[in-house]
Amino acid sequence: MNPACLLRRTDCPRRTGNGSIRRSILLAAAIVLLAACSKPKEEAIPAGSHVLALGDSLTAGAGVTREEAWPDLLASKTGWVVINGGVSGDTSAGALQRLPHLLEEKQPVLVLVTLGGNDMLRRIPQQETIANLQKIVEMVRAHGARPVLLATPNPSLMGAVFQHLTAADLYQQVADAQKVPLIKDALSSVLSDPQLKVDQLHPNAAGHALLAERIFKELKSIGYAR
Repeated sequence: MNPACLLRRTDCPRRTGNGSIRRSILLAAAIVLLAACSKPKEEAIPAGSHVLALGDSLTAGAGVTREEAWPDLLASKTGWVVINGGVSGDTSAGALQRLPHLLEEKQPVLVLVTLGGNDMLRRIPQQETIANLQKIVEMVRAHGARPVLLATPNPSLMGAVFQHLTAADLYQQVADAQKVPLIKDALSSVLSDPQLKVDQLHPNAAGHALLAERIFKELKSIGYAR
């Protein structure tokens, strides 16, 4: 050791081990980030394909015309034949019962599932809703179609007052368990804005237009829409 270092250790050359470790960690993080960004998207669904929008009044378009509801608007953006399978007042259990006929009759390649709002309003146990949504996803896949889940916000008075509704947690649970794409915030963001609602629960025409745009962007991100 340099004798001078014994007197003034601050003047000694510093070891570079820690710097090398930091550089290695940063390099590894960059590789992981690049791998995540390069994850291939899903195969795009061509124009003319049949797509089923399975839901309740939020899909049916309560308070607006059928042409103003988001499924018809999504059809105009994608070129798909979007079948509006929304039934006002429907629950996840009701949709599960009518789904086999819709799949057989309409032969969709993609099913957009927007259910659970009425379950929450009727205080149906959450585990029942989760089980029904999982069965819907499984049935869609068994038919050879691709499912996408759209989250409905919690019916929260405080969320409505402060214009900040959030998606119910159950949708993330289903999405994680079934490995199904989840459009989490589109409905919550629209229904948080009083100017985009025809009543306390449903979007107006402007709300449906914005909802269609946000769903379209999410589907493009997934890879299904061009």
